[in-house]
Amino acid sequence: MPFATVKTGTTICYEVRGEGEPLLLVMGLGRQLVSWPDAFVDGLVERGFQVILFDNRDIGLSSKGTMPMKPTSFFRSIAGALSRRFVQHEYLLSDMADDSAGLLDVLGIERAHIVGVSMGGMITQQLAIAHPDRVLSITSIMSTTGDRRVGRAKTSIALKLAKLSKGGRETYVDREVEIFRLISGSSFDEAEYRALAVRELARDYTPDGTARQFAAIFASPDRTPLLSALNVPALVVHGLEDILVTPSGGLATVKAIPGARLLAFADMGHNLPKLRIPEILDAIVENTHRATARTPAPVG
Repeated sequence: MPFATVKTGTTICYEVRGEGEPLLLVMGLGRQLVSWPDAFVDGLVERGFQVILFDNRDIGLSSKGTMPMKPTSFFRSIAGALSRRFVQHEYLLSDMADDSAGLLDVLGIERAHIVGVSMGGMITQQLAIAHPDRVLSITSIMSTTGDRRVGRAKTSIALKLAKLSKGGRETYVDREVEIFRLISGSSFDEAEYRALAVRELARDYTPDGTARQFAAIFASPDRTPLLSALNVPALVVHGLEDILVTPSGGLATVKAIPGARLLAFADMGHNLPKLRIPEILDAIVENTHRATARTPAPVG
């Protein structure tokens, strides 16, 4: 896979598939470019997009941070949720958004549609805030605004996830399967998620990187006031079974962004269910058409 060193100094591993209007996919916490479901990526390519996938900093084959980090504990999560001043961090979501803009620079892409999931949705929102001239449309999936009053998991769920985060490489696959089982809702498929965990582990294992990304989320400011100033077609997708980033996070995102549209599924958790992918892709395409309708036709 090719690599690009961007203006922030981060070296990004990326992949480009298809031809057409550029569409950048931004993955979530601790997940790699190979974590995107094949049906999701292939479906976008089939719908006429040039799809760019990449590893965020600190995960996969992209460059790693240097701050030593312990696996996220329940108590660190609670402290970070209470106040940003308790969070030790090496970078913020704004730096990760700058990474994304830098990748577009290297690829010679002036503007792109941006689709992000979970933490990737947060980065997508920040990219639209900081680099509005680079963004044609945004889709924020199972994400939230950074307002700590919305989208928060219950204490019991945070405790279970903290326990599951403990362990080494030898137990990674089993632990990830249990995490997916917990957060995926009624659409959980053990064989699918076990295969994904095996695929991810074979490519990279950087628990410190995931912890640094986690810190970036908690240290970053509330985006709500700046989201209200956006002028970009926006789609928000959320599952009503999501217990990790609860539906209030998606609702707050829709409320914050002028003209944003919501697509909600009763049978979707914190995942991309196979049966819902075609509907999600169709909604993304419709949102990109809203951007096309805004673009004036060339003169002459």
